[in-house]
Amino acid sequence: MAASELYTKYARVWIPDPEEVWKSAELLKDYKPGDKVLQLRLEEGKDLEYCLDPKTKELPPLRNPDILVGENDLTALSYLHEPAVLHNLKVRFIDSKLIYTYCGIVLVAINPYEQLPIYGEDIINAYSGQNMGDMDPHIFAVAEEAYKQMARDERNQSIIVSGESGAGKTVSAKYAMRYFATVSGSASEANVEEKVLASNPIMESIGNAKTTRNDNSSRFGKYIEIGFDKRYRIIGANMRTYLLEKSRVVFQAEEERNYHIFYQLCASAALPEFKTLRLGNADYFHYTKQGGSPVIDGVDDAKEMVNTRQACTLLGISDSYQMGIFRILAGILHLGNVEFAYRDSDSCTIPPKHDPLTIFCDLMGVEYEEMAHWLCHRKLATATETYIKPISKLHAINARDALAKHIYANLFNWIVDHVNKALHSTVKQHSFIGVLDIYGFETFEINSFEQFCINYANEKLQQQFNMHVFKLEQEEYMKEQIPWTLIDFYDNQPCINLIEAKMGILDLLDEECKMPKGSDDTWAQKLYNTHLNKCALFEKPRLSNKAFIIKHFADKVEYQCEGFLEKNKDTVYEEQIKVLKSSKFKLLPELFQDEEKVLSPTSATPSGRVPLSRTTVKPAKARPGQTSKEHKKTVGHQFRNSLHLLMETLNATTPHYVRCIKPNDFKFPFTFDEKRAVQQLRACGVLETIRISAAGFPSRWTYQEFFSRYRVLMKQRDVLGDRKQTCKNVLEKLILDKDKYQFGKTKIFFRAGQVAYLEKIRADKLRAACIRIQKTIRGWLMRKKYVRMRKAAITIQRYVRGYQARCYAKFLRRTRAAITIQKFHRMYVVRKRYQCMRDATIALQALLRGYMARNKYQMMLQEHKSIIIQKHVRGWLARVHYHRTLKAIVYLQCCYRRMMAKRELKKLKIEARSVERYKKLHIGLENKIMQLQRKIDEQNKEYKSLLEKLNSLEITYSTETERLRSDVERLRMSEEEAKNATNRVLSLQEEIAKLRKELHQTQSEKKTIEEWADKYKHETEQLVSELKDQNTLLKTEKEELNRRIHDQAKEITEAMEKKLVEETKQLELDLNDERLRYQNLLNEFSRLEERYDDLKDEMNLMASIPKPGHKRTDSTHSSNESEYTFSSEITEAEDLPLRMEEPSEKKAPLDMSLFLKLQKRVTELEQEKQSLQDELDRKEEQALRAKAKEEERPPIRGAELEYESLKRQELESENKKLKNELNELQKALTETRSPEVTAPGAPAYRVLLDQLTSVSEELEVRKEEVLILRSQLVSQKEAIQPKDTMTDSTILLEDVQKMKDKGEIAQAYIGLKETNRLLESQLQSQKKSHENELESLRGEIQSLKEENNRQQQLLAQNLQLPPEARIEASLQHEITRLTNENLDLMEQLEKQDKTVRKLKKQLKVFAKKIGELEVGQMENISPGQIIDEPIRPVNIPRKEKDFQGMLEYKKEDEQKLVKNLILELKPRGVAVNLIPGLPAYILFMCVRHADYLNDDQKVRSLLTSTINGIKKVLKKRGDDFETVSFWLSNTCRFLHCLKQYSGEEGFMKHNTPRQNEHCLTNFDLAEYRQVLSDLAIQIYQQLVRVLENILQPMIVSGMLEHETIQGVSGVKPTGLRKRTSSIADEGTYTLDSIIRQLNSFHSVMCQHGMDPELIKQVVKQMFYIIGAVTLNNLLLRKDMCSWSKGMQIRYNVSQLEEWLRDKNLMNSGAKETLEPLIQAAQLLQVKKKTDEDAEAICSMCNALTTAQIVKVLNLYTPVNEFEERVLVSFIRTIQLRLRDRKDSPQLLMDAKHIFPVTFPFNPSSLALETIQIPASLGLGFISRV
Repeated sequence: MAASELYTKYARVWIPDPEEVWKSAELLKDYKPGDKVLQLRLEEGKDLEYCLDPKTKELPPLRNPDILVGENDLTALSYLHEPAVLHNLKVRFIDSKLIYTYCGIVLVAINPYEQLPIYGEDIINAYSGQNMGDMDPHIFAVAEEAYKQMARDERNQSIIVSGESGAGKTVSAKYAMRYFATVSGSASEANVEEKVLASNPIMESIGNAKTTRNDNSSRFGKYIEIGFDKRYRIIGANMRTYLLEKSRVVFQAEEERNYHIFYQLCASAALPEFKTLRLGNADYFHYTKQGGSPVIDGVDDAKEMVNTRQACTLLGISDSYQMGIFRILAGILHLGNVEFAYRDSDSCTIPPKHDPLTIFCDLMGVEYEEMAHWLCHRKLATATETYIKPISKLHAINARDALAKHIYANLFNWIVDHVNKALHSTVKQHSFIGVLDIYGFETFEINSFEQFCINYANEKLQQQFNMHVFKLEQEEYMKEQIPWTLIDFYDNQPCINLIEAKMGILDLLDEECKMPKGSDDTWAQKLYNTHLNKCALFEKPRLSNKAFIIKHFADKVEYQCEGFLEKNKDTVYEEQIKVLKSSKFKLLPELFQDEEKVLSPTSATPSGRVPLSRTTVKPAKARPGQTSKEHKKTVGHQFRNSLHLLMETLNATTPHYVRCIKPNDFKFPFTFDEKRAVQQLRACGVLETIRISAAGFPSRWTYQEFFSRYRVLMKQRDVLGDRKQTCKNVLEKLILDKDKYQFGKTKIFFRAGQVAYLEKIRADKLRAACIRIQKTIRGWLMRKKYVRMRKAAITIQRYVRGYQARCYAKFLRRTRAAITIQKFHRMYVVRKRYQCMRDATIALQALLRGYMARNKYQMMLQEHKSIIIQKHVRGWLARVHYHRTLKAIVYLQCCYRRMMAKRELKKLKIEARSVERYKKLHIGLENKIMQLQRKIDEQNKEYKSLLEKLNSLEITYSTETERLRSDVERLRMSEEEAKNATNRVLSLQEEIAKLRKELHQTQSEKKTIEEWADKYKHETEQLVSELKDQNTLLKTEKEELNRRIHDQAKEITEAMEKKLVEETKQLELDLNDERLRYQNLLNEFSRLEERYDDLKDEMNLMASIPKPGHKRTDSTHSSNESEYTFSSEITEAEDLPLRMEEPSEKKAPLDMSLFLKLQKRVTELEQEKQSLQDELDRKEEQALRAKAKEEERPPIRGAELEYESLKRQELESENKKLKNELNELQKALTETRSPEVTAPGAPAYRVLLDQLTSVSEELEVRKEEVLILRSQLVSQKEAIQPKDTMTDSTILLEDVQKMKDKGEIAQAYIGLKETNRLLESQLQSQKKSHENELESLRGEIQSLKEENNRQQQLLAQNLQLPPEARIEASLQHEITRLTNENLDLMEQLEKQDKTVRKLKKQLKVFAKKIGELEVGQMENISPGQIIDEPIRPVNIPRKEKDFQGMLEYKKEDEQKLVKNLILELKPRGVAVNLIPGLPAYILFMCVRHADYLNDDQKVRSLLTSTINGIKKVLKKRGDDFETVSFWLSNTCRFLHCLKQYSGEEGFMKHNTPRQNEHCLTNFDLAEYRQVLSDLAIQIYQQLVRVLENILQPMIVSGMLEHETIQGVSGVKPTGLRKRTSSIADEGTYTLDSIIRQLNSFHSVMCQHGMDPELIKQVVKQMFYIIGAVTLNNLLLRKDMCSWSKGMQIRYNVSQLEEWLRDKNLMNSGAKETLEPLIQAAQLLQVKKKTDEDAEAICSMCNALTTAQIVKVLNLYTPVNEFEERVLVSFIRTIQLRLRDRKDSPQLLMDAKHIFPVTFPFNPSSLALETIQIPASLGLGFISRV
């Protein structure tokens, strides 16, 4: 496809970026061939010109469509390149919080640095048995795939976990092993899986340490082989270790730690058992304090020490060995503190009695002097002599560290050996799964020998990985018959050759180690001379002669040569080892003995451990004859050999790859550093996998998937019946370049980018279709809206205009009327206002004028007086001011003049001295004179103005004076008039004074009266008001109190109701929890019981079958010795002895319920015993007293009493004999089948009737005689007196002779004998008929055996056939079998019809004979007989009417009853042909008869046998739904019958009077009801398990995968995992399959007569299983979380609800169990953008937990481009809103949860006496009573 078609405007590309590695950009214009610059716009909106490389002209990589972003499998991406991989991983990790992603056959795991809830047992169960591509990527999916392929292909598997330090390798390997341990279990009871998991804490403590990159970094590689037997259960494990980092024991870098075990020891130093180790803080020891970081945040070393010791104990390392290990480790710590002192430059010494060395020697059990000597000296051997040479301090420290490393390495190997021994199994290993946890590619600033070995191992693993990927691609192409073209991929064989080939780096290193004076520098020079400029992968640094560079597959790495030789030789002095071997401490020599065994050339590694950390011991002298080269093997040589062995193991297995990625170096949770991620992706081979896939055909679709996805690109005429041909035709039109795709057998293969192109075409077509649909719909909507609005507008206008006209007319009328009213009203108002204003104005004028005159007079008077006062005051003030001013002026003048005179004198004196000064002064004086002249002028002006003012004031004053004078004159005249008026006034005033006085008195009296009246009125009013206020207050208080009381009552009622509801709910919850716990205990107990039975069966089978091979056990075999399970109230102390006795005793089953019942009666019996003992004592006293009296009696009385007792015994024995004979006679009569003998007209019949009548009458008479005799004997015994003994004895003898007539008894006995003789012939004939029947039955048995053999042969033949032929053969066989059964039934039916016709004929004959006999008898009898004759025919129907609803059977027929009614009963025939619950009714009627006979043994035996029989049937056919349902229904019915007829009032409410008569009379079977209830619970749980097993395969396919609504869900591109599923599809289930299965379940339960309430509970459980399994799969499958899938789920749920409505089960609570699934589907469909949407989601999803809501939102994936992804900010908003919600943190629902079941009492209306027993049941040996 041309670039111009892809690089168009708006196409998105990736461009390199130094910070983010790759940045996304959008093309602003189309690319044309020849363009050198691309116009781009970055995501942040910045425009950019991207220059193409002028040489390669390579365009930037295209970005995948948004629909493909976030895919589970990177190979599903259309464009496969580095930026696409990086972006996809980042989106999944940051946005969706998904740490696992597939990349073809590789699982990429990104360390989240946070605990995630995705490793629980519920997740393990969810992934167990699933195909790898069906679920979201997970380490459990890889483990399941390995486990499944091991079982399917019978080939060993390997899981290779790699990554750099801190990426999570160890945790991933640990989870894989946990998965195997959980899924497979162990083959023995030794808990091997626990031991396998327990090896982790031990290995982590001794092999893991804190580094700068990881707090729990594995400093060694390990390969764990988990062994499985033929049934693929864990039987053991084996561990191999690689390249332990020994240098960490003696040195740690900054911020790092030594191995965890040292810090655990120091943290536990205070423990009593560790006192002898003399440990202290970690900062005290040199080997633990160098890193400066002895504590890890969040890790308790003391607690970890406890876990390590527990794991050691679990793996069989005894406490003594554990203390030995700790002792050696403590010795290593103390050895590190040993210090050396300089003696000279070539020698050193250890201070005497050096504490650390003393402690080390004490712990190791060696001599101090010897150890101190050899730490400072060494032996040198020559050909003739041996010298002891001192060593320098530096060499001594190095030798000390080498010894410490050597001890630790040997201890590490010893522990690994013991762990392997503990995990070793004696059972033969059939296969294994290996888990390789090995270091990834490493590059640091300083890289040494360890990094060289690690990178060498990764080169080998990468080569194996590349070859495996290449091989898989080739197999895929060959399988699909696609032309194979060689794919060029990176082969790192040259790099491996550089390292391990002859004259390679390792060879040169080993050679240099052998040289006497070999050094790192000479080795480096050899490397340069050998490989520099000769090998392209080898380089020399520019500025160093002690380093070299290797181009690895991941990156260039520079290695420093310093230390290579020393680390490769790993030398320790032999003399020090000899000192340790001579230790008294047993464990220490054992370490080095193991080393010698390993070093011996003839011995192999017994545990499979690779001795990588083994040290070469330098000998003092070469021993003659020593030919072993093992001592000469260097670490590099050993590592190369072990690596070859590992590669051989991996090549012999099927590998599975897990690549762990470290997202950042700071251990921040969910933080993604693109640079670090790309570096690791390149190093771990993920990008190489992508490159290999992209070189071929990475995108692969099945024809059906392609057709479903791209059906929209086809026209109707293109669609053919053949999907394959249709796809070919369409592709040829869409993609013209045929090299871009290939057609395989089942799939279409596309090259990179083609799917994106097809998606673009599809999206464009869908967009065009959407635009056309929107255009049409919007036009139609707008037209409809316009027409509707126009019509509405016209109508509104019409009505509005009419309304407006009416309103305007009304307005005019109102306006005219208002004007008229206003006119008259205004006139009236104005007139009224005028009159009021006039009157008010006149009154105001009068008052105001008087007031003004008075005020004016007062003012004038005051003014006059004020003037006088002012005059005098002002004069006085003026005078005072004048005198004061004058005095001050005079004083100032004197002062001033004196000062001026002084100045003048001074000036004159100066002037006299200077003429110039005088001149200046003269000038100044002139100025002053001028100023004074101006001032004088101004003062004159002011004087003139003041004079003018004074004149004006004088004029004004004169005029005012004249006016005042005229006023004074006028006032004088008025004063005279006033004086005259005053005289008149005085006289009038006197009169007025008198009148006023009188008036005052009157007023005072009136005032007093008024005051009293006012006061009284006021008091009265106040009192009334107070009373009113009080009354009002009381009323308000009353109302308030009433309101409060009402509110309080309402609140209390509501609170009580609420509290009652809450308490009721809580009690219901508690009850359900307790019921669930009890039923779970019952389930567990039942499982243990079955396990016990199975083990016992296996033991019996093993004991009885000496020869090997498989033999089918008897399916009906079951233990009858487990009856102690019938009661849930047995205490542990009582239960234990019963369990211990069971295997040894072979007695009949013990009924524990009745035993408990008897046990409850113990106390009552003891009380009765005590009372009887007292009674006995009293009787003994009476007997003693009577004895003395009896001794006085004549001896004849004793003889008479003996005679009477003998006679009584004889009569009783004869009575019993008669009774037995009578019973036998009745049985013989009932058992005979000869109609000739038993016919009413036969002579034998008459004789027998007469005999029976006479015998019965005689028997009744004898009974009465015996009773009378007993009563008389007792009364006579009590009435015996010493006197009249002879008379009494005579009377007694006469009575005995009267009552005991032997003649009569003998006569009756002779009659019975005659009857027996008469019946003997009939019995003989009956016996012959029975023998004939027996022969026929034997023949039937033989035919059944032949049929069984034939069936077995047919089954064996079917098993050898392929699955399709097997299904056809089984169907054919089933059809043949049903046909044969149908023919047999038809024959039986014909026989029965013939028998019925024959019996009807005989019945007619007998009826005629009876009629003739009755006529003859009526003619021959007397009238007295006629009266008694009707009694006999009436008696026969009365016996039928009085049938008591009981069934009688013999004790010996009990097993036959259980066998026919329970063990061999076929539920299908019973359910269809007979009444529901018939076996339960029959069993209960048998129990009733046993109760009627008061036979407790029979009741106990029958109930015990019934329960055991039901258990046997369920054990034999427990997988058959019909069987389990049938017996659940019958068990419940049996339980209800025991309740209904128990006689308890609570259960008798719904009974009829006749049913109440049938209640049990003698036994209380309440405890057996509990036993049956427990049995019903167990059957219900088994029924649920059967339902779950049947529904489980259907749910996911029917509810999630199948498209019920066709065309809604689009198929997205799938990756490699979907194509390489472990198991091919065996058939697709749909929703209809589930509904058909539900219908089948419901119809079966209804046919069996199951209680409706119980059916509801079963349906609720079924729907819970459907909802839980569907939701769990939805939460684990990203491809299912889309809008269209939500619609599918809601439609499917609606169909299930419709099924509930059809079956009338909506009130069963089943719909509520689907609520979480419904809400999850709604969550997929609602809007997910704004805060309002978040609020709606939080309120809607109340049945989902917070974890489930967030998981669904994270997994939400658009299927089409029109859908939008959920933003991370929106998910954060949801989390904030739900943070206060208290719900379970568990992600998945418990699909195994079983709701507690109840069995509501459901009485039966069926009358027991009406029940007929069908002959088909074979119960002819029981009879109705």
